[in-house]
Amino acid sequence: MSETLKLNLQFGGGAELLFDKIKKREIELPNLKKYYPESANERWTIRELLLWIKDNLLRERPELFLQGDSVRPGILVLINDSDWELAGELDYELKSNDTVMFISTLHGG
Repeated sequence: MSETLKLNLQFGGGAELLFDKIKKREIELPNLKKYYPESANERWTIRELLLWIKDNLLRERPELFLQGDSVRPGILVLINDSDWELAGELDYELKSNDTVMFISTLHGG
């Protein structure tokens, strides 16, 4: 198994404002057990990805992106252009070159 996992992250609908206004990022995740030795999983899932995003990319107001160990209601998550509900949500095992998109549907008035 490869030591790193390459992913494409995309943020839209205002979610990019929490990530230095950067809409697209290519990232490499390290070996999961080296990064999160306490993880019950052998491979990166969306659950661990959200922790990594919080630790490494999220710049401000985490309460607008995360709630508990998931995204907050109003954040649409797409994995390779499909709703994450079809892929297993937090338990989806990430694969190299997956594209994970986070779109905020929350808008102020």
